[in-house]
Amino acid sequence: MPINLDKALGIYPQALALRARRAEVLAANMANADTPNYKAKDIDFKAVLNQARDQSSSNASVLVRTHATHLPSGLDLTSGSVKYRVPEQSSLDGNTVDTETEQAEFTRNAIQYQATLTFLNGRIRGLMTAIRGD
Repeated sequence: MPINLDKALGIYPQALALRARRAEVLAANMANADTPNYKAKDIDFKAVLNQARDQSSSNASVLVRTHATHLPSGLDLTSGSVKYRVPEQSSLDGNTVDTETEQAEFTRNAIQYQATLTFLNGRIRGLMTAIRGD
């Protein structure tokens, strides 16, 4: 009986990739905290993951990539998922990065990344146990 890894691992691989992408966006914000006219960006994790879940549940069949030039299906981690953050207070130089907010969001994202990794590891461990028959 074949195992469908996409179903067995659930949404965790996509969530992990999204958390990694969000870490990149937040790090870019912190790196540009002193850049004039830089606009802080963020990813609405919940909205993107809900969209991916809705797409996967609405598709009765799984799309298969049969050629390297075909577009991949699944979670959209392109720039379209990155939005500008509304600043709480604007600065004189037009920069909208609040370093304290960015640090807090980066830390929260890192903790959630670790939690997602722990869940994914548990799923893989469970599959290995089932395969070995322990």
